[in-house]
Amino acid sequence: MYVAVGQFVVTPEWHINALTCVNLMKQAGQKGASLLVLPEALLARDDNDPDLSVKSAQPLDGEFLQHLLAQSAGNTMTTILTIHVPSTPGRAVNTLVAIRDGAIVARYAKLHLYDAFSIQESRLVDPGDNIPPLLEIDGFRIGLMTCYDLRFPELALHLALQGADLLVLPAAWVKGPLKEHHWATLLAARALDTTCYVVAAGECGTKNIGQSRVVDPLGVTIAAAAEAPDLLVAEIKPERIALARQQLPVLLNRRFAPPQLL
Repeated sequence: MYVAVGQFVVTPEWHINALTCVNLMKQAGQKGASLLVLPEALLARDDNDPDLSVKSAQPLDGEFLQHLLAQSAGNTMTTILTIHVPSTPGRAVNTLVAIRDGAIVARYAKLHLYDAFSIQESRLVDPGDNIPPLLEIDGFRIGLMTCYDLRFPELALHLALQGADLLVLPAAWVKGPLKEHHWATLLAARALDTTCYVVAAGECGTKNIGQSRVVDPLGVTIAAAAEAPDLLVAEIKPERIALARQQLPVLLNRRFAPPQLL
């Protein structure tokens, strides 16, 4: 199976961002991808207004997603991204959606909110309460995660123990001292913890690092972007997963109980 990862600069205008997503969907489809992963919080972003993503929140049947659903109609490629969906007045849920053939086929409300490094996502965003079910694409089982979830191995391990072969991670990883090092290290660590592929898409504006990556089950980066807009394509191989799990059977060798959501 071929996977694509699109990174771009999210603008303050949702219709421009929707057009960018549609164009990336077209390009990924032309390259034969069965899965396209896009960054986190794609509705709107403004360096001068950190609350714009929440202020611009749209329901799942809103105009932004309708543009993407229309593009996905009639083909089997799955596209994964996150948007802010209104909850109570002035608040929203950071919601991952997977779309395919004109419909939403999976959704996940971000569990771990980014209350770290002087940022407090929970100020305006409500956390999710559920671990998402696995999504199947071309015989591969896909586990869903979002950005800050990467720092919590329990979620990745839970998904792997449920049978995930691949973990996807839309992100907007904020720049800062050592943050690029954390990103690269944690992506490889989650792959090695779970012997899963990890497919991570990063927003690449002036405040976020970009650096989308595909990491294989033995921790090897097989595709990577820098800080500029890009579209990666990589092949996911079942035999690589089998080799990793034969050579490194960490899921079988564990001595601890499976993690549970508090």
